[in-house]
Amino acid sequence: MKKFPWIFLCWIGLASCEKDIDIDLNEREVSLVVDASIENNRPPVVFLSKSLAYFSEINPEILAGSQVRNAEVYVSDGSRRHRLREDSLVNLDGSRIYFYTNDPANPSTAIIGQLKGKYDLEILYDGGTYTASTTIPEITRRVDSIWWEKVEAADDSNDVKIIVRATDKPGFGNYIRYWTKTNEEPFFPGLNSVFDDQVIDGTTYTFPVDRGFNKNLSLEDADPFFNRGDTVTLKVADIDRATYDFWRTLEFTYQSVGNPFSNPVKVLGNVSGGALGYFGGYAAQYHSILIPPR
Repeated sequence: MKKFPWIFLCWIGLASCEKDIDIDLNEREVSLVVDASIENNRPPVVFLSKSLAYFSEINPEILAGSQVRNAEVYVSDGSRRHRLREDSLVNLDGSRIYFYTNDPANPSTAIIGQLKGKYDLEILYDGGTYTASTTIPEITRRVDSIWWEKVEAADDSNDVKIIVRATDKPGFGNYIRYWTKTNEEPFFPGLNSVFDDQVIDGTTYTFPVDRGFNKNLSLEDADPFFNRGDTVTLKVADIDRATYDFWRTLEFTYQSVGNPFSNPVKVLGNVSGGALGYFGGYAAQYHSILIPPR
């Protein structure tokens, strides 16, 4: 009984040591945001936008207004330099998305991604010059087979998981990213979509593939399983270290939002000139599977 007052006083002492911390969130100048990629056998695609303040309101009109138009965008492969043309497509919600890609009016200089190719990006916009470089590596992660299995412990007996057997080429430093497309959905990357070969270097291994996730939704909506009757296409792409670092840090930041115990992480982009974002190359392969209905 005599120990109780001391314990009580210790709690009072700890409480009295609390200190209010004020963090001054300075307004950052608007930056150019670059989402650029090139894939084997496909043209480069570049999306440009302007950054938004951390506490700014987000709605379709503001997002549409943040798109950058009328920029000069060039991609070169060491022998050709091609000015990309501004183009657009209609999003699922009816809004228009603008991007830059090959100009069909100048086919002689058009760039198409090739395995083991190196590419340079240059953007001229609002008096600034922004550059980045990337490579499309060789395909080092070979998908040997793909199949589905019933999820025995699932509440919904309709749930299945996709299993892949793959072989990694010997030699450390191979990186991949993956996406899945289910039926008529777009390709969505996994919650953790990038991997290195530190553990599986030079081996043949088997692993489950989580269903890709639309990151515009809440994390609570993430579902790793597929359903009976689905047609699933798996996209796997070898990437270089800079592309791996960008997506690794971005995905960690995305999943850490709202977690007071997570460590702050800087997203590692590769675009110079003060821009945010990345230019990445993808050595892609596609594999489809039809999961029969029950």
